[in-house]
Amino acid sequence: MIHESAQIHPTAVVEDGVTLAANVKIGAFSYIGSGVEIGEGTEVKTHVVIKGPTKIGRDNKIFQFASIGEECQDLKYAGEPTTLEIGDRNTIRESVTMHRGTVQDGGHTLVGSDNLFMINAHVAHDCIIGDRCIFANNATLAGHVTVGDFAIVGGMTAIHQFCTIGSHCMLGGGSIVVKDVPPFVMAQGNHCAPFGINVEGLKRRGFDKPAIKAIRSVYKEVYRSGKTLEEAKKQIAEMAKDEEALQLFVEFFDNSSRGIIR
Repeated sequence: MIHESAQIHPTAVVEDGVTLAANVKIGAFSYIGSGVEIGEGTEVKTHVVIKGPTKIGRDNKIFQFASIGEECQDLKYAGEPTTLEIGDRNTIRESVTMHRGTVQDGGHTLVGSDNLFMINAHVAHDCIIGDRCIFANNATLAGHVTVGDFAIVGGMTAIHQFCTIGSHCMLGGGSIVVKDVPPFVMAQGNHCAPFGINVEGLKRRGFDKPAIKAIRSVYKEVYRSGKTLEEAKKQIAEMAKDEEALQLFVEFFDNSSRGIIR
């Protein structure tokens, strides 16, 4: 179904089975495949390819040469009808690629809302991305990567499959990430190593001084106390009873499967 207010350039190809909501714009020479749903106010610029099954929310901007919802690069993929779902108000810049999921991991790639994907960023199959993240030029996510809210991934950074990047992290440019990165941590390098907490980012997002002090204390507990992670987790759980922000640490460590950066 194509809403009467949708604007489709005469040179664009929109296949049967596409759903375009009100005020969607499809630019010149773009291709929208069957099984694609695009929400109200989303703008698809020139030379964009979007294949289904893919669902895109409202007020997104997708720039030229982006490839959205293509089959994944996993050699196990055998044409199953897996999906990609993108939220609202994302900016997806030139040549960004986002692939659908695989049946080995639920079949879904999920992207939240209010994210910025700069030029050439790649989101592989089965990734789960939160809200308000920034992925700089050539940031690359392998399959099955999870990224929390407000994370910043620097340019030319590569994240290994199955890694988890905690909320409010900041990864410096050119990093190679092969382990999980706890929430609030700044990290950089090959292989990626921690360098404190993202204080400036937390201040901009309204974290008060007691919360930031508590987050620093957890960082020291994990990285400077000499304790094993299992020993530190017990203390962190106690600290989280008095500071709600620390609950992100508790949940992260409970779910971490690859081990954390050191």
